[in-house]
Amino acid sequence: MNDTTINSSQLGANSLVERAKRNQHRFWAFSGLIFLVIGFSLASPNFFQTSNIISILQATSVNGVLAIAATLVIITAGIDLSVGTLMTFCAVVAGVLLTNLGLPMYIGIPGALLSGFLAGALSGFFVAKLNIPPFIATLGMMLVYKGLSLAICGGRPIYFNDTEGFVDISTGSIIGHIIPAFPIPNGVLILFLVAIFASFILTRTILGRFIFALGSNEEALRLSGVNTDRWKIVVYSLAGGICAIAGILLASRINSAQPAIGQGYELDAIAAVVIGGTSLSGGKGTMLGTIIGALIISVVANGLRILSVPQEWQIVVTGSIIILAVYADQLRRGKT
Repeated sequence: MNDTTINSSQLGANSLVERAKRNQHRFWAFSGLIFLVIGFSLASPNFFQTSNIISILQATSVNGVLAIAATLVIITAGIDLSVGTLMTFCAVVAGVLLTNLGLPMYIGIPGALLSGFLAGALSGFFVAKLNIPPFIATLGMMLVYKGLSLAICGGRPIYFNDTEGFVDISTGSIIGHIIPAFPIPNGVLILFLVAIFASFILTRTILGRFIFALGSNEEALRLSGVNTDRWKIVVYSLAGGICAIAGILLASRINSAQPAIGQGYELDAIAAVVIGGTSLSGGKGTMLGTIIGALIISVVANGLRILSVPQEWQIVVTGSIIILAVYADQLRRGKT
């Protein structure tokens, strides 16, 4: 047996081991989700009610979409702290286009999505071309988007009362019209469509291979002749566009663009990503894991709220979950 055969066998074995580890982590994450649902259901009869389950899914639709955007960036060994305020900024842009300018939805919605893509590209430019660390670049952009959102609408909410059909983007139910027994909100359907789209990109496209390669060994990818800066900007652009989808979903759900609502969402999004098994060191992650992580965050928040746990302690619990998830990631990679 020659060295090439041995190396191929080793690579195949390593791939199987990594896949087994990812599947094991998703299994434990899903088991944790089931355990939480059962626990909160036993603690309060109000938890496992149809209306409350729909409320959990609605909350997950926004945080889940944001988490998908964060997953793409984190797999490249980056971080995006601006996903929450970028979501708000895109919602404000939608409000300006649809309400203030009175444009139809087929123009206003793509306009908001375009603003997300461009904003993400700008963050990617700072990271790739100016070599600013992702943490610093996106922290700065988080404040920029927050300030712009407040400045554009004068610190006041923009309401979509005159935009017919806008509320139905998130709260309507196409499935409910077809199957009345399952009134799944459109926002949840959009979440899963975005997750399927992002998963397809990660597993079936050249961009997906480059996303994993950027996180695994960016220098090797660069030496192989790939323009890593360009692909990094593409990733941040795509993440920005997905943040815009989250902004539209949130604005549709509350029927307004609230300029100060986004800050803090990035914590839940990153928590969902880490709980779902995406490594903060890059190179590993799945969309299925991220969706499970987003559901866990929503179930915990909803369950604690139903049990009348004060909001400050809910934040403590979320922070503790992040620490435990990161520690679990360290154990999985054998760094403790």
